[in-house]
Amino acid sequence: MFYSVTGVLRHTEPNFAVIDCGGVGFQCMTTTYTLSKLPPVGKTATLYTYLNVREDALILFGFGDQEELHCFKLLISVTGVGPKAALAILSELSPARFALSVAAGDSKSITRAQGVGNKTAQRIVLELKDKLSANLTAGEDEFAPAPAADAFGNASEAVAALTVLGFSAPQASAAVAKLDSALPVEELIRLALRSLGSV
Repeated sequence: MFYSVTGVLRHTEPNFAVIDCGGVGFQCMTTTYTLSKLPPVGKTATLYTYLNVREDALILFGFGDQEELHCFKLLISVTGVGPKAALAILSELSPARFALSVAAGDSKSITRAQGVGNKTAQRIVLELKDKLSANLTAGEDEFAPAPAADAFGNASEAVAALTVLGFSAPQASAAVAKLDSALPVEELIRLALRSLGSV
């Protein structure tokens, strides 16, 4: 229903921001990651949004970039993970770090989020890694020249993490192939995101 909201940032609190669009203040529940990237109050800001419809409320969620919104949607698609837990996870982990945790099967990093236990973290990794594997398999015939790394190398992990963030396998592979595969995984992700125009 709402793709994004752009307007004057009127107010922030630890778990939400208010964007004034033509005299209407939209309260957007959000993460500490997004809050840290917002401009000062009184300046123009854009949040990419997700409207959660419940029987008793309409709740608008807002994120500073499309990668974080994509991660949020992935999280709430996991059995037993609601918007509150998804916000907690994305407040603890940046989109790139979250994608890397899923791609590497690192559920322990996800348990650092408030209220997220070991079973939930393991379910997140299991369900999202399965989706990731399906995406990679579907796109493997279309890959651009692959990065020079073995199946468990840094470049491979970076491609997997970028796929979690919503990029197609060919896009991710092409972006990482241009980089030095000896770089740390998080640096590969950061540089690839920049080349893909997302940072």
